[in-house]
Amino acid sequence: SFNSPKGRCPECEGAGVVKLEMNFLPPAFVRCESCGGLRFNRETLDIRLRGKNVAQVLDLSVAEAREFFATHPRIRRPLDALHDTGLDYLKLGQTSPTLSGGEAQRVKLVSHLLAGFKEQMPDSDLAGKRNLFMLEEPTIGLHMADVQRLVEVLQRLVDGGHTVLVIEHNLDLIAEADWVIDLGPGGGDSGGRVVAQGTPEQVARHPRSQTGRFLRPLLRRKS
Repeated sequence: SFNSPKGRCPECEGAGVVKLEMNFLPPAFVRCESCGGLRFNRETLDIRLRGKNVAQVLDLSVAEAREFFATHPRIRRPLDALHDTGLDYLKLGQTSPTLSGGEAQRVKLVSHLLAGFKEQMPDSDLAGKRNLFMLEEPTIGLHMADVQRLVEVLQRLVDGGHTVLVIEHNLDLIAEADWVIDLGPGGGDSGGRVVAQGTPEQVARHPRSQTGRFLRPLLRRKS
């Protein structure tokens, strides 16, 4: 790991960049000349698995890594979970500050999905327990096909005995909910009141629900 002094570049301490203090200006960051931005020392980079060193492996996307580690079940399992939540495009070594809010929430979902199986993570505090998950707009930036995959992941959590509470505007996800609470009737000072609540079908029939007005044609297409 580039977080360990035993394997990381001693010059940049595993960051891949070196901080330069600038007089009267914000600090600048330049690529580390010692490791070329790869974050590891030479001894670590000399070790290869099927022709790739650790820096090259961390540069793989989740989709590429699923193929690379196809014969390694313990590595492939969390990669499959990332795939199921629509995160195929993320790099294995991508730093957490670069993730969007929705991406960070889905990465956390993956850890909880894996923790839900005792045989996969027997020492996890979450293993075998029922949990409450609260998510805010997890579908932001997702393709419609990936939204459906996210819905399936959330359903797996529910089927496992967990409770999932989602603040969401995506109609495809709302249509799959067990219970919908529609707040409004408008935004800002005009909002904050419960306009309707019930199953998606009940909210769709409510005469004053704006969510229901848009939900009706979607439910008709699904039926």
